[in-house]
Amino acid sequence: MQPAAIGVCLALTVFPAAAAEAPSETSSCSGCHAASEAVETPVPRLAGLPAPRIAEAMRAFRAGTRPGTIMPRLAKGFSDDEITAIAAWYAAMPAP
Repeated sequence: MQPAAIGVCLALTVFPAAAAEAPSETSSCSGCHAASEAVETPVPRLAGLPAPRIAEAMRAFRAGTRPGTIMPRLAKGFSDDEITAIAAWYAAMPAP
């Protein structure tokens, strides 16, 4: 695990309130991946999913090994640290 990933995990464990603040990178996520069940969408909800699962999927999109429509293009714009932060934030959200 990279130092930044450890820092994010520790911050979320020690300071759960930090999870309430969305990383700025999530602005490109929330348009499709709605957290609320009131929003109908065919796109999977990410809230409450395990952070490693989200990060692994994003890295696979970025590498081109996981097919998708928009995600491969979006994921290419994120660094490993940004992916880790996004995944940790979604994982800390309550599942709908």
